[in-house]
Amino acid sequence: MKIYRIRIILDTIEEIFRDIEIHKEDSLEDLHNAINQSFGFDGGEMASFYLSDEKWNQGEEIVLFDVSDGMNEVKLMSQTKINEVLHNKSTKMIYVYDFLSMWTFYVELADEIAPEEAIDYPNLMFAQGQLPDSPPEKKFEADELEDFNEFDDDFDELDDNLGYDEQWN
Repeated sequence: MKIYRIRIILDTIEEIFRDIEIHKEDSLEDLHNAINQSFGFDGGEMASFYLSDEKWNQGEEIVLFDVSDGMNEVKLMSQTKINEVLHNKSTKMIYVYDFLSMWTFYVELADEIAPEEAIDYPNLMFAQGQLPDSPPEKKFEADELEDFNEFDDDFDELDDNLGYDEQWN
């Protein structure tokens, strides 16, 4: 069974990342647990992986727990193998931990290697930087636009002439 080397990068200006080695056929829940341990989280918060393209656009969500009440079909981390979503044609995912704090990480497949007998997997290979006390502040596109007005839609709710006939019946 092959081993994936995966780099997990915190979405921040500083270089804060972890390099983890894990069996490629382990579940995304196993990767979730390895990420939590390597960054020092207790693992008690909700989390999701998102499939991503080369430009880090967020795609399909894979959840830790199904909270959809059966209304929608969801992919679960425990039922999804890492190599089903990370492979040589799809090397990137986004990982979000704690939806109140929104710790956001970029997850990238770096290499595929043969396992070594002397190593227990998952294995934290390398750690760079310390996790800050709070997650980096997110900047949204609308925050950067000075003239942005979320209510500017040319609709005047006080206008009595809304283009319909009240006597239609």
